[in-house]
Amino acid sequence: MVSVLTSSAVFKALLFLALCSVWLLPDLALAKHAGITRHYKFNVKMQNVTRLCQTKSIVTVNGQFPGPRIIAREGDRLLIKVVNHVQYNVTLHWHGIRQLRSGWADGPAYITQCPIQTGQSYLYNFTITGQRGTLFWHAHISWLRATVYGSIVILPKRHASYPFPHPFKEVPIVFGEWWKADTETIINQALATGGAPNISDAFTINGLPGPSYNCSAKETFKLKVKPGKTYLLRLINAALNDELFFRVANHTLTVVEADAVYVKPFKTDIVLITPGQTTNVLLRAKSKTPNAKFAMSARPYATGPATFDNTTSIGVLEYEKSASAPSSNNKNIPLLKAKLPQFNDSTYAMKFNQKIRSLASHKFPAKVPKKVDRRFFFTVGLGILPCLKNQTCQGPNNTRPAAAVNNVSFVQPNAALLQAHFFNQSKGVYTTNFPTNPPFKFNYTGTPPKNIMLDSGTKVVALHFNTSVELVLQDTSILSAESHPLHLHGFNFFVLAQGVGNFDPQKDPSEFNLIDPAERNTVGVPSGGWVAIRFLADNPGVWFMHCHLEVHTSWGLKMAWVVNDGKGRKQKLMPPPADLPKC
Repeated sequence: MVSVLTSSAVFKALLFLALCSVWLLPDLALAKHAGITRHYKFNVKMQNVTRLCQTKSIVTVNGQFPGPRIIAREGDRLLIKVVNHVQYNVTLHWHGIRQLRSGWADGPAYITQCPIQTGQSYLYNFTITGQRGTLFWHAHISWLRATVYGSIVILPKRHASYPFPHPFKEVPIVFGEWWKADTETIINQALATGGAPNISDAFTINGLPGPSYNCSAKETFKLKVKPGKTYLLRLINAALNDELFFRVANHTLTVVEADAVYVKPFKTDIVLITPGQTTNVLLRAKSKTPNAKFAMSARPYATGPATFDNTTSIGVLEYEKSASAPSSNNKNIPLLKAKLPQFNDSTYAMKFNQKIRSLASHKFPAKVPKKVDRRFFFTVGLGILPCLKNQTCQGPNNTRPAAAVNNVSFVQPNAALLQAHFFNQSKGVYTTNFPTNPPFKFNYTGTPPKNIMLDSGTKVVALHFNTSVELVLQDTSILSAESHPLHLHGFNFFVLAQGVGNFDPQKDPSEFNLIDPAERNTVGVPSGGWVAIRFLADNPGVWFMHCHLEVHTSWGLKMAWVVNDGKGRKQKLMPPPADLPKC
């Protein structure tokens, strides 16, 4: 009798377990695809670093320059505790991460948060949703990002493959910009005197200037490759104020991704990359070890009339010797140079950018908004503002250089816009009357108007949730035509078309690519030209849009979009975290 009862109990238990497993199956299936939580601790601290024969104390994360690499998978949650041990206020931005409903973790100072003050900490908490590829993180206050930056590598979900041949090895290549002097002093002095800030002294590849600079032969990035192998170079432009041309001597590169979005692969000798942009390229090593080393060179693309750092950073590509190869003196192996375009070759820049197209495949579709709810036309460029009170400025009639979107030079508020928006306390912080079009029409890329004085204010555009936006960004020739890399936080956008001269609303829209346009987070507005983009405002919060040339951001070439909550539960901004810094 007991045995019968036992077998019956066993049967019931088995039945219960079977039912449980059926109920649990969906959860297990989800768990397989759900990400994991990754924890990082970022201590912001001063560190002595020597470059160009000089030692200086710089702001770093964990004493590293460049900062630590973040590696995650699509779907992972990141918890990054940032502790501020330096005298400056600090914020960090996870450049290109969509931050769906998690705007509190986006990072631009006084836009989504008050800065982390000395001795304070903040936990950045966000999930990487529907993104994979190369991005980067950097400080987002004043000019601290000069030394506070690092790469973000988002791997595809487990068992998902790249839509291109799997590389033998992956190598981040982070371009930076180095000043011998203290960068905070440089920008503060420039803003105080109404002059232009001093230009940098060198460019760097993974923090190293390379052999074209004094005392820097030993401070050269070296990439050792095996013959016949394919390498994925994850290119990141973390420079402050310069777009860059990049080339590896005697090697062809295949572009496969831009701004963490797969693109239709295309071959090129030279890559153009603006500050804020990332580009993944495949480099196939030669099948036999050549008797040469190859320069990996980065030099500015500069379109304005102002002086710029016209120097070249060089890394070295070296082939590993096979055991059977005759030993030769490494010093006698020639270094082949990489020829780069003229510094102001805007034709090359335009042609290169037009080659970038979305993959637009079944697996990786290009979800271009086909209908447009709201159209905007923004001029971007320079101008002048009156000198501040009790200040003498270097410009004509005591004016200072400034920059603007639609003639509005953005004034940084004293409180964070996102908090003001969330708690309905915008009064005295910002207004929602940012102009949809330029306040007055003129020949934008022709002879500038006589009055080049700008307005200033903390103005934003308010959008309903899920509004589809079409935006034309038009460069102006005021003070000078210049290429402006515009970065939009919180979204990717589609680059429909670009052109030289003034945008023609009658003719140019017929050329818009709505099939496979590039999908990006940062786009270069062509010097003396225009670019048209579309995006879907499906992310509630306050989203910064600014020029990624830091000097122009400092001068006011920035604005913000306020995207209101939708009706659904998952269409609303989450409440702020308890440790959100206070101003």
